[in-house]
Parts: sequence; C-alpha cells; structure tokens
Amino acid sequence: MSIQAETVKQVAVLARLKIADEALPAFVQQMSNILSLVEQLNELDTQNIAPMSHALDMPIPERPDIVCNANRKEAMLSNAPDCVDGYFQVPKIIE
Repeated sequence: MSIQAETVKQVAVLARLKIADEALPAFVQQMSNILSLVEQLNELDTQNIAPMSHALDMPIPERPDIVCNANRKEAMLSNAPDCVDGYFQVPKIIE
C-alpha cells in the first residue's frame, strides 16, 4: 500500500510528533512497508481461529481478597493534610 506524505504529516499531528521535513520520506517509506505487511495478514484465513487475549494459554493470576488495612483509621488519617471528625477534608469542587 502506498501512503502519501500528507497522510504521514496528519498522523504525526494526531500523535503530537514533530517530524523534520528531511526525515519525512523515510517515514513515508516505513509506514508504507508497515501497511503492506498488515495487508498480507488480511489475506490469511482466520475462520477457524478462536479469538484470544494472550499469546500463551495461561490462567490469570488472582490474589485473595483480604482486607489488610482494617482498624488503622488513625494511621491513615495521620497522612492527610486536613481531617475533621475522623474523615478526610478536601476542598469543595462542585457548587
């Protein structure tokens, strides 16, 4: 797939990248090569391939749901810049 310099400039603006004018032809060529490789992937038959979330079939590690900060209210409030009646006091942001 061929890509134009204007498209590369627009992608750079969207990605908030500064590309020097002398580097633009190299980026055009590289993006064209990348899109050509993606087009080759589109030619593959994926009808009988199940979607997957990870390349390796492994379970997601889970930790037990255990409360570990119980009864430490004073210790937590000691780090607060301001507290009133046992609660964090924060500036009002909604009128």
